[in-house]
Amino acid sequence: MFENLQDRLGSILNGLTGRGALSEADVSAALREVRRALLEADVALDVVRSFTDRVREKAVGAEILKSIKPGQMVVKIVHDELIEMLGGEGVGIDLHAAAPVVVMMVGLQGSGKTTTTAKIAHRLSTREKKKVLMASLDTRRPAAQEQLRQLGAQANIDTLPIISGQSPTDIATRAVQAAKLGGHDVVILDTAGRTHIDEPLMVEMADIKKRSNPHEILLVADSLTGQDAVNLARSFDERVGITGLVLTRMDGDGRGGAALSMRAVTGKPIKLIGVGEKMSELEEFHPRRIADRILGMGDIVSLVERAAENIDAEKAAAMAAKMAKGKFDLDDLADQLRQMQKMGGMGGIMGMMPGMAGMKDKMAAAGLDDRLFGRQIAIIQSMTRAERANPDLLKHSRKKRIAAGSGTDAAAINKLLKMHRQMADMMKMMGGKGKGGMMKQMMGGLAGKMGLGGMGGMGGGMPDLSNIDPRQLEALQKQAEAAGLGKPGGGMPGLGGLPGGLSGLGGAKLPGLGGGFPRLPGLPKKK
Repeated sequence: MFENLQDRLGSILNGLTGRGALSEADVSAALREVRRALLEADVALDVVRSFTDRVREKAVGAEILKSIKPGQMVVKIVHDELIEMLGGEGVGIDLHAAAPVVVMMVGLQGSGKTTTTAKIAHRLSTREKKKVLMASLDTRRPAAQEQLRQLGAQANIDTLPIISGQSPTDIATRAVQAAKLGGHDVVILDTAGRTHIDEPLMVEMADIKKRSNPHEILLVADSLTGQDAVNLARSFDERVGITGLVLTRMDGDGRGGAALSMRAVTGKPIKLIGVGEKMSELEEFHPRRIADRILGMGDIVSLVERAAENIDAEKAAAMAAKMAKGKFDLDDLADQLRQMQKMGGMGGIMGMMPGMAGMKDKMAAAGLDDRLFGRQIAIIQSMTRAERANPDLLKHSRKKRIAAGSGTDAAAINKLLKMHRQMADMMKMMGGKGKGGMMKQMMGGLAGKMGLGGMGGMGGGMPDLSNIDPRQLEALQKQAEAAGLGKPGGGMPGLGGLPGGLSGLGGAKLPGLGGGFPRLPGLPKKK
């Protein structure tokens, strides 16, 4: 969503960091461009004015202009003010109340209220281990109550039995009573929406609020609607009183102005963001991490959290054991490709790595997208077990059969085999003897500098991310910034020495890896 804004701000701030000294005129010219970029991203005018005024006030001080690296100081000021505009610290759903905690969902029709209700219930039941009851109060939209019941069945969440003819306020009362009798920790009320704000809607919301006494009132808004979403939030807050916001479709191609404006305009925290259609694709809103992404500084903490959710600990341990012996077959390669798909694909991962956000366009231009991963997995699945374990068996006749089975050609199979050979060679080197293997040394070096002792375990492979304490993740962000990881062009400490690199991406390398992965297939060669 923030790609255009990220590109614009990145080019403006890179122009400042590349200079040895800055004058007030330089800062003013840069801030004019920042102002234009924010307005083009559909950020509210008064929010833009306030933002640029605060940045200018701090950036034209004598200590900035006379500092050793004035450009980087200005970038830091922009970063800090961006975090402040987004809300400072992240705020989650507040469940500190007597059970059952009532959460009321409000918003216009089509904003994704019902789906978001199910996503929140799924999140609370899986992460917080809460017993949740969902109830649809939408008696106007056809099959709205049935939709929530089916979503509940998919996610294994209790839903209030449907009784036709009841009013929304009666359903709300029955839901709270059913939650008390059923021993539920949380009851989520999915209210009806309209195509626009009108008086009957507001009266209905006020009646439901009075009858159910909700602890949280969450406004669900479509982030693609821009400034209309800001006006919507202001109207609901004035009439009903909201405690927080949930933005849907944050994975879309909107300009991001609503997300940047809503916290500043309403004073209400953005608590959650929807980043996809799947039940699990709902994330907490962390202002610092969003600011890091917008300024191209990456988001290592979210990447680690996403890895912890998607990486199978048992498979990771088995992979680590094989790597320690220097073994890496085509089944292992397929597992790696599937894990990358689960974590958002190559583009999603690159967007969270410091200094790598700009690589996505180069990769797309080179034809390296997630469809390529799908084709490569199809090729591997078209092989026999013996062929996957021993790729040397693949002669011309076998490749012809595999190409027919996977809908590809011999050239695609050869590229895949070449990538596998390079990765297998790297695994042998990383799993070598002496001092516990290179992978163990690298993970140990990273862990030591990040203050995460014990991450270099698991037989010299990747750490068991599922056991990392959430507080360590927050500490990781600060440690990473101190180590240079959160700065444009910063690298991962303790990970030097791997040969190769992402050749074909203009000579760029994964930060701090001194090269990193072998050349990926489908990319143009280095000129």
